[in-house]
Amino acid sequence: MKKYYLMAPGPTPVPNQILLAMARPIIHHRTPEYEALFAEVREGLKWLVQTTQETIILAASGTGAMEAAVTNTLSPGDKALVVRAGKFGERWAEICAAYGVEVVALDAPFGHTVPPDRVADALKKTPGIRAVLCQHSETSTGVLHDVRGYTEATRKSDAILVVDTVSSLGVADLPMDAWGVDVVVAGSQKGLMLPPGLALCTLSDKAWDRVKQAKLPRYYFNLLEEKKLVVKNQPHFTPAVSIVIGLREVLAMLKAEGLANIFKRHDRLARATRAGAEALGLELFAKATPSPAITSVVSPKGIDSERVLAAYAKSHNITIAGGQGEMKGKVFRLGHMGYVGDFDVVIALAALEQVLAELGYPVDWGAAVGAAQKVLAERPA
Repeated sequence: MKKYYLMAPGPTPVPNQILLAMARPIIHHRTPEYEALFAEVREGLKWLVQTTQETIILAASGTGAMEAAVTNTLSPGDKALVVRAGKFGERWAEICAAYGVEVVALDAPFGHTVPPDRVADALKKTPGIRAVLCQHSETSTGVLHDVRGYTEATRKSDAILVVDTVSSLGVADLPMDAWGVDVVVAGSQKGLMLPPGLALCTLSDKAWDRVKQAKLPRYYFNLLEEKKLVVKNQPHFTPAVSIVIGLREVLAMLKAEGLANIFKRHDRLARATRAGAEALGLELFAKATPSPAITSVVSPKGIDSERVLAAYAKSHNITIAGGQGEMKGKVFRLGHMGYVGDFDVVIALAALEQVLAELGYPVDWGAAVGAAQKVLAERPA
């Protein structure tokens, strides 16, 4: 028997106590019991997103939140500036194109980022841009974009800043109100340690004003109609009740740890993973600031990264992720967000040593584990 480990960038492992909470008998969503549950979740999400605004919860994946952000804030023919430096940056552009929104793309090679001065310059040179769309943590490449710099570029413009935090919420610091982010979107299956099924949208006052002007079609993802009921602790449509119950428990866990400690924990796990990969002579794919949610590693020369994934699964019963799009076969990705601890990282790196040796790559046994342990030996303050 081989124990199963989930070390992918989403879905991520779900804590046992959360699974047990979600296994309780289902409750109806039009009852005082659900209203009380939802009231707790509303306040917890304000704390997590670091805002005074309401978070809209939709039964969807993170992509549903991305689509809702576009359809609720833009109109046909509007221009959107898209930071496109990974597969999920491309997804922003694809959603806009599907709804007739003109895309002004700011491209960077995968593994790199778009600096804030390029965003500021594009806003000056291209009149009529209504929104800037970006990722915080670009899951496909393992890069953390400079959202704070983007807010400086957009704050005095007419554009709203819409940020995908699907793999950074509960992982990396992004204080929505303090920085001046206009829309934060996220999903349940990464840093929030839940199964897929919840999409989260939080909007600033500037963004809500834009919602009232937007003319793109929407029905299920109508955030204005959702907001009318959110303040009454009620859903518009049938919610993913059991996952909302799990979210209440997750928020309690995260509050007990504290935001600062959550961010320190993820940073430490990420640094340990990167140190382990580099100790084996491997190259990190991120050429800009690396994300604390995921480490993307260039596969050794002559070894298709899909073979690395297959060996992890077959020999060790561990699921990791490969490259997407143009990166398929070139990189593999190790997730370390959410319910991941020190020894999960150690196991993933020990398995990496064995996988690479199995594939014919010369391995200095224990190098990855030792390098990671040196980082993990740093005791939190």
